[in-house]
Amino acid sequence: MTRVRAYVESALREVKERSGIPFAVRFAGGGGFPAPGDPAFTIVFKNPRAYWRIALFGHVGFLESYFDGDIDIEGSLAKALAAGMQGGMDRPRPLVRWLNRWHEFLYQNSHWGRARRNAEFHYALGPEFYKLWLDDPLMFYTCAYWTDATRTLEEAQRNKADHVARKVMLKAGDDVVDVGSGFGGFLIHAAQKYGARITSINTTGSQAEHARRQIERFGLANVEQMHADFRTHPRQFDKVVSIGCLEHAGRDQLGEVIRSHARLLKPGGLGLIHFIGHVGRHDTDFFIRKYVFPGGWIPSLADTIVEMEKAGLEVLDVENLRRHYAITLDHWAERFDRNWERVRALDPRRFNERFRRIWRVYLYGCAEMFRVPGGHTHLFQIVFSKGTVGRSGYPMTRDFLYDQGGVRKEERVAGRAA
Repeated sequence: MTRVRAYVESALREVKERSGIPFAVRFAGGGGFPAPGDPAFTIVFKNPRAYWRIALFGHVGFLESYFDGDIDIEGSLAKALAAGMQGGMDRPRPLVRWLNRWHEFLYQNSHWGRARRNAEFHYALGPEFYKLWLDDPLMFYTCAYWTDATRTLEEAQRNKADHVARKVMLKAGDDVVDVGSGFGGFLIHAAQKYGARITSINTTGSQAEHARRQIERFGLANVEQMHADFRTHPRQFDKVVSIGCLEHAGRDQLGEVIRSHARLLKPGGLGLIHFIGHVGRHDTDFFIRKYVFPGGWIPSLADTIVEMEKAGLEVLDVENLRRHYAITLDHWAERFDRNWERVRALDPRRFNERFRRIWRVYLYGCAEMFRVPGGHTHLFQIVFSKGTVGRSGYPMTRDFLYDQGGVRKEERVAGRAA
């Protein structure tokens, strides 16, 4: 045990040196090391078995020890997660790489039934849970859009909906499909503000039912919410909007999902895919797959564009909103913490301390993942057409995105410094 503890101590000292973030450590049974001045956080080992888990599983072992109460983190969890990433502790061990691939094999989304169960694992926590920390009333569970003048999450999410709508040149009467529609935020905004006809398709029953209630609440006409797999939908639309769907495709289903988007679009139509993507090919973190999104897989931007080209789609515009997602996650995490007692009251057995720790790591950790220098995880919006557009088929410059709809040129910054 002494040698394993010494290994863990050495690894943590290396993280401290490489990250430059001051923190202290207290080991079970005594000992540790301090930080000069006030530490950003303190790692408290409460059970020696955490040493073995870290030695075998690296950062995953550390996190699971934290979930089980064998480790406590006093102070800033966000700083602790940032230190781990900047200090290189997030590099997966060989055993974790093997477990990750095995998990991917078991939970791949190749069949609708498995895709539905994977989605329900996360989203069946219920709208009542999500509404306590998402924006009200649209409940977007995707990256918002932060201009210099934006101050609230609600405003930032409306900004995002307008940014998407302008990119696909949405107008009254357009026949639009909202792929993987979440809680219905975009369909509500597009129907109310733009007068579009929206067909919304979602594999998650609880989300689809919430969207139906929202349609009734706002008295929306020309809106249809479907609980189905969009890959089998038979007809085509003027516009395709896909916000946060592609990450659930899976490694082997990327081409199929892109082709499905293409089949949904009429020749000459416009579409947008908004997704978390890697720069380069990297495995999705095992923690995210095991505890948050089974079946999830983050594709590379390059592979996504190649599949779009194969499907006969022309890429018109690519925008990186990485910094926007870091700010969005900051707001989600703060709201989650502020409303934790209300979350716990929904179901104390489900929403217990272990759940709280997992979700705090997820929210704060993803914020730092999008913020870490040199990170390879980004948020992309790709505008595409079915077939090649001419001079009149799409604006020649991006000016129209910022000169219309109330977003001034001086506010077009990609997000406040994160």
